[in-house]
Amino acid sequence: MRFSIQPSAPEPIYRQIVEQVRRHVASGQWRAGDELPSVRALAQEHAINPMTVSKAYSLLEAEGLLERRRGMGMVVAARRSPGGAAGAARREALLEPALQAAALQARQLGFADGEALSLFQRCLQHTPTSGDRDDEPR
Repeated sequence: MRFSIQPSAPEPIYRQIVEQVRRHVASGQWRAGDELPSVRALAQEHAINPMTVSKAYSLLEAEGLLERRRGMGMVVAARRSPGGAAGAARREALLEPALQAAALQARQLGFADGEALSLFQRCLQHTPTSGDRDDEPR
């Protein structure tokens, strides 16, 4: 399991961790029982404070996305139904803030609806899916 932590980003590091876990679980890339890096390992890998990782993991545990297992550390929690309407609603809730921000920026830049939608479709076509390699466009 890989994390992309950007210390210079405006979003706090613990939020970056939380959002990445949410996205990976919602997309099905991480499944129930998958083990996450230990607090110490993730902190060392990204040169961040272990308390930051612990805070993120605790928030995710409180949400029910992660659970602690003796001898294993943190794992993705079992969910009743990762797909269906509930899964779609979770995925939409994760994507909507980014789309709202993009829509606002498109309006501010004077894009017509059709132009913005066309640009979004082009972006989707050139973005790898979860099964593709990250460095290869589709």
